[in-house]
Amino acid sequence: MSQALDTPPAASARPEPPESDLAALAARHGLTVSGARPPLGAYVRQLWGRRHFILAFSQAKLTAQYSKAKLGQLWQVATPLLNAAVYFFIFGLLLGARKGIPSDAYVPFLVTGVFVFTFTQSSVLAGVRAISGNLGLVRALHFPRASLPISFALQQLQQLLFSMIVLVVVMIGFRSYPDASWLLVVPALALQFVFNTGLALIFARMGSKTPDLAQLMPFVLRTWMYASGVMFSIPAMLADKNVPAWLADVLQWNPAAVYMDLVRFALIDKYDSSYLPPHVWAFALGWAVLAGVVGFVYFWKAEERYGRG
Repeated sequence: MSQALDTPPAASARPEPPESDLAALAARHGLTVSGARPPLGAYVRQLWGRRHFILAFSQAKLTAQYSKAKLGQLWQVATPLLNAAVYFFIFGLLLGARKGIPSDAYVPFLVTGVFVFTFTQSSVLAGVRAISGNLGLVRALHFPRASLPISFALQQLQQLLFSMIVLVVVMIGFRSYPDASWLLVVPALALQFVFNTGLALIFARMGSKTPDLAQLMPFVLRTWMYASGVMFSIPAMLADKNVPAWLADVLQWNPAAVYMDLVRFALIDKYDSSYLPPHVWAFALGWAVLAGVVGFVYFWKAEERYGRG
């Protein structure tokens, strides 16, 4: 009599449920994809809910920036002032870039240009590294990633406000005294801050995938600075040059030149409206809205990809 084998039947392979069933199960229990990009309106609300974090993070970065230097926070003012001194020697004395600017207004003109352009320059450079330089934070915590480039732009605004104290001293030293026009600095810098934040968001997304961009940007920004009239008056410099009219307009209406012109017009008595291009406030507003909206949407569209290798 043959011995029956007491072997259990092979377990039948259980088919995996289709993805539609899994999605329905997750929706029924209120589950969402981890790190998924929220709708734009919800994303804005999340950012507003993190406003205290954004402010505290920017202040902490500002404090730590010069913590190892003996002069500490004084370098926030000393660095642009030293740059202005070098530009004054090279461009003001050796190359005659003071053309078209009253001699006793050139130093305020130059210092204002350096401080205002440095605000944009530093915001862009900080934005490039906002994600790639903080990968540990991005991968460890769940928060709207736009908080980082926005906080870096806010850090640069706080640094500029420290510099404005020295700028006021320079203005008074060269007989440009406070008056009602100085109040125009507030909307000019507010619009520039929105513009800078938009650029920081754009370059934060680009820099998150291409870290080498941080090495290229100083050259790009230096070219932009030389084309924006930091050290010279664009209309006066191009007055006797055989250049197309459209090129002069492009140089005057580029955003860096627009914001510098507005702050100079507000603070310097001898820098009157004749130095300003037509519709300068409209251009300032347009650049701020364009960069702010485009930068925010461009950054938001890649929200779920930041920090994922």
